[in-house]
Amino acid sequence: MTIATSLPSPGRSSLVANLACMGSMLVWALGFPLADALLATLPAVAVTALRLAFAAAFLLPVWIIADGWREVRAADWARGLGVGALGMGLGALLLVYGQSRTDGITAAVISATMPVVGITLECLLDGRRLRPRVILGILLSVAGGVAVYGARMGNLSIGIGAAAVLASVTIFAWASRASVTALPGLSAIGRTAVTITGGTLAIAALQALLPAFGGEAMPWARIGARDWVYAALYGVGSMAISQVLFLIGVAGLGIGVAAMHINIAPFYVMLFALAFGAAWSWPTAAAAALVVLGVLIAQGRRPA
Repeated sequence: MTIATSLPSPGRSSLVANLACMGSMLVWALGFPLADALLATLPAVAVTALRLAFAAAFLLPVWIIADGWREVRAADWARGLGVGALGMGLGALLLVYGQSRTDGITAAVISATMPVVGITLECLLDGRRLRPRVILGILLSVAGGVAVYGARMGNLSIGIGAAAVLASVTIFAWASRASVTALPGLSAIGRTAVTITGGTLAIAALQALLPAFGGEAMPWARIGARDWVYAALYGVGSMAISQVLFLIGVAGLGIGVAAMHINIAPFYVMLFALAFGAAWSWPTAAAAALVVLGVLIAQGRRPA
């Protein structure tokens, strides 16, 4: 099965997929400020290890309850752990490391390239034909995503950190596609649980080996009560729940179109901020509308 050939016709299934992507981005966006707070006291590998551990500890019991122990035992663990070690492990580490060398805004701006990466993967691996409406949709989506941060574009930190985030985006897009194509018999929860477990094992091993190569051991003494809460929210919300919803969207829309939703995440952040007294931003709302327009056009829909 390939994502390109499994795209649904417009209807209820694609509506569910789009709603899943929206929900995914809603909780994913909150991860950037949480990561900034954790990186103020902890190194990138430790933050990544905590994030993945909380995500796996949440998903595995939920998967067993939702699909049953027989489904868990029948899963292709070897393939899933391999995809997870690279995609969820290395991808997550590069994102956190990149953000530690830059900031959350820079990481979010670079993440706006994911639709381009996703469509490129579909063209190379699934033989998807690049139609004019898809190109237009990508351009609008990326433009909207970058426009959200327009006021900060002059302050972006470009260097090794930015390169790490870009590499993370590429790996994450590949892993999201591979989670669907390599584990077709599993539910979205199962795919996410298996791959995140693979990522957890890989980063836990890396953290354990660091002291032998002159690196820092897990700084347990520096992890306060606030850090534990932030790490739990970062892992369960911004990774576990977000990835489950995102894979539902990828299975229904393909990685390219699903990734376009990533650029509307700042708009959700603004909506949350309104509840705490922040001001409404028409430029941000207009940029979000541009992203939505791009998503609709890429799917061959007529904008309302």
